[in-house]
Amino acid sequence: MIEYCFFKKGNHITALDISDEEKSTRLIREGWKKQFEEIRADNAKNALNRLAEIRKEEVTIDHAFVTGSVFSSLITAIFK
Repeated sequence: MIEYCFFKKGNHITALDISDEEKSTRLIREGWKKQFEEIRADNAKNALNRLAEIRKEEVTIDHAFVTGSVFSSLITAIFK
């Protein structure tokens, strides 16, 4: 399995073999921003799919936390 890092420019994200320093440098010069995630996968497509899953899970967890806290606060306020 290859370890991939990700670069983002606007709405576009690309996966890059972490050992490809030459292409990494070129992307940075072109204005791409390196993302902090690194994922091991068989190919770049699978790495991008896994990144999408991880980000979707993060949004779901954040949403559940926020709505759960709000709901708890409302219930507490109602029963006081």
